[in-house]
Amino acid sequence: MGSTGGRRLNVNNINPHVRAAKYAVRGELAVKSEEYRAFIQEGHAGLPFDKVISANIGNPQQLDQKPITFFRQVLSLIENPILLQHEDVLLNQLGYKPDVLERAKWLLTQVGSVGAYSASNGVPAIRKSIADFLERRDGFPAKQSDIYLSAGASSGVNTLLHVICADDKSGILVPIPQYPLYTASLSLLNARCVPYLLDESKNWGTDLATIKSSYDAAVAAGTDVRAIVIINPGNPTGASLSGEDIRAVIEFARQHRLVILADEVYQTNVFVGEFISFKRALRELQRETPGAYDAVELASLHSVSKGMVGECGHRGGYFELVNFDPEVQAEIYKFVSIMLCSPVVGQCLVELMVHPPAPGEPSYELYRQEYDGIFESLRGRAAALHKAFAQMEGVECGEPQGSMYLFPTIALPEKAAEAARAEGRSPDEFYCMRLLEATGVCVVPGSGFGQKEGSLHFRTTFLAPGTEWVGSIVKFHKEFMDKYR
Repeated sequence: MGSTGGRRLNVNNINPHVRAAKYAVRGELAVKSEEYRAFIQEGHAGLPFDKVISANIGNPQQLDQKPITFFRQVLSLIENPILLQHEDVLLNQLGYKPDVLERAKWLLTQVGSVGAYSASNGVPAIRKSIADFLERRDGFPAKQSDIYLSAGASSGVNTLLHVICADDKSGILVPIPQYPLYTASLSLLNARCVPYLLDESKNWGTDLATIKSSYDAAVAAGTDVRAIVIINPGNPTGASLSGEDIRAVIEFARQHRLVILADEVYQTNVFVGEFISFKRALRELQRETPGAYDAVELASLHSVSKGMVGECGHRGGYFELVNFDPEVQAEIYKFVSIMLCSPVVGQCLVELMVHPPAPGEPSYELYRQEYDGIFESLRGRAAALHKAFAQMEGVECGEPQGSMYLFPTIALPEKAAEAARAEGRSPDEFYCMRLLEATGVCVVPGSGFGQKEGSLHFRTTFLAPGTEWVGSIVKFHKEFMDKYR
């Protein structure tokens, strides 16, 4: 029998919400950069650069950040427990310390095998370890039953948005610029993104008047605004919020009955001031005004992908729920159960992140040295990049405060905007594409994160080692400006 036609699926009949979703950090520029990388690896010549710098995504170990020894040594033993039968070799020849063996044995007693499913919300002992960490961090109790292990923070965001968004009128306040996970996920859910602009003149801080006007306009348009997303420290901006800003957001959420989604994956990447968690600020407000904040629902997220851990590929993370209705939590548990459980090796890595070697333990000195070394190296590179931007014509960038990114403003000549239009691109996309083609440095145009009408930006990580690539950006920028002046 002959076929009744071509393929069943084509780009016009698949789920339109998938087609509509945009995710710029792995978009066209990233795809092209990977093609260049493969071209170089295959030994071809002819490009004006000899390596690709993927400054488009916070992927530390792709850019030569070394894993923390304690973490990887413990993971090696839980992946291959037979090694524990050779303790003398581990201790005397391979440089493992006694506390590495102890932690691996303890984790194995809790998980059984990393090849087995765990409870849907994660291994109970690992959730208890996270609760202890949160208590130490914030000075307020945490319960393991409110903690859900996830495959990185992204999976946690996906779970929470699925539960919060009921229909196509459900709206979520999202900061602009934002990490595009939020707009893409809302697009997939056919829910509404309610953008609120961050204030660049205040180093990308939150501005309550702006949040309120976005909220009011959305409600007037028939949107059922249910939650507000805060990324702190910020991505792509690197902003680190003050305690005052955090309290103002919590008060706004209380007044308008909004769930707070606090994306706190960069909580250890803070160069200016200190990290204050939304949980701590909310509990302080509850203590100061008993009863007033007891219905403010907060979900806060953390991950092993960022900070000094940088273990993106292990897909480990968690979220904590505060003040949620128990029946809603049961539905969240059901949702995570449909996905079975997050990777158990990733869960173990979360346990190591929240419970690293303590002072006086055999692995502590090396752990501290590696951790501080990564932190200082990131801070140094952020400063070098910031300094380079200060020399570049038409480029302005606030002082690096936190996370792994800088998000400079660029003013481009009109001739560059014309050339961009001729290619069907926005001027910032055009600039980033020319930068990649000339230098092998891949950054993301500001339009991929959202930006104020009439402004242009790009986001770059400062994870790549050395400063040679920074010099190549400065050189490219001068030539670009001269060409289109």
